[in-house]
Amino acid sequence: MENQASSKGIILNNGVYYGIILILSSLIIFALNMHFDPKGGYFNFAVLAITTILFPVLGMSAFKKNNNGFMTWGQGVKIGIGIVLVGSVIGVLYQHIFTGFIEPEFYTQLEEVTRIGLEDAGLTEEQIDSQIAMQAKFQGTAIGDAVGLLFMAFVGFVVSAIVAAIKKHSEEDNY
Repeated sequence: MENQASSKGIILNNGVYYGIILILSSLIIFALNMHFDPKGGYFNFAVLAITTILFPVLGMSAFKKNNNGFMTWGQGVKIGIGIVLVGSVIGVLYQHIFTGFIEPEFYTQLEEVTRIGLEDAGLTEEQIDSQIAMQAKFQGTAIGDAVGLLFMAFVGFVVSAIVAAIKKHSEEDNY
């Protein structure tokens, strides 16, 4: 495997497309004024789930094609996690742009929607305030971004490990 294909371009290319699709789905939900509607959340979750599987699969397939049909499990995992992390970083950057410029009152509106939902669930005022305070610790902060990126890295690892185990093919497999 001396003339092995590079994975960097595949990771960046698919990661950027992954991030763009996440942004587009969020903008569609916002344009339809469904950003606080559970149906909008379900749509965004579905897009996230599908793209989190689709783009690592596409990236690994492209790598195998460029590498004469060969890819180790480790290479596949690296490609998948890389794609998910590049797209997730783009998504985090977009979220800061969205909450800073497009909809600067987003977190205030989210707090109101959360408060109403918790009141309807029968929580006390003290419990509601505690929930909202915890929510505020992670909204638009470096801690929240780090936790989100770590979570997506974990999800990317799980997806990539499964897909890479299925798609792997090394030169040793031929003997």
